[in-house]
Amino acid sequence: MSRIGKKPIEVPAGVTVTVSGQVVKVKGPQGELQTTVHPNITVKMENNVIEVKRPDDLKENRALHGLIRALIQNMIKGVSEGYKKVLDIVGVGYKAELKGTNLLVTIGYSHPIYFIPPAGIKLETPTPTQIIVSGIDKQLVGQVASKIRSFRKPEPYKGKGIKYSDEKVLRKAGKTAGK
Repeated sequence: MSRIGKKPIEVPAGVTVTVSGQVVKVKGPQGELQTTVHPNITVKMENNVIEVKRPDDLKENRALHGLIRALIQNMIKGVSEGYKKVLDIVGVGYKAELKGTNLLVTIGYSHPIYFIPPAGIKLETPTPTQIIVSGIDKQLVGQVASKIRSFRKPEPYKGKGIKYSDEKVLRKAGKTAGK
């Protein structure tokens, strides 16, 4: 049995989950999300507890069991609390600012980078060297944060670039003096 898949999911107060066939809809104070479940997996809701079941122990079904349970759990957490990633910008003259809802990033290229976030993502810049990506969809928040980080990944010599706030950049020693 999948250790994650067999755990029941508690639905917190203020969140409503509707299961109709293979579609699971989750609605909460932050917004609404839905996903389509694989036909081999069954989702049942009783007394504010969701259980995910699989028909047999085939490898594909074992993998889907834990995956579907984790996806539903992430949707419930997203609509009740939301997700957030914090990015730090390191480097002299590197900065980010908001132009409306869009992000303007100056990170050492000949031109600034203008980033338009997808629907459902909110960007904040509390300081010019910090970007906060937030939303209710865990996968989308991580993908947008990764995209912004890819504009200039942190380099190992001076640590310049865009990094996650909890990321440790492995530093290398620079050139040594000859003789």
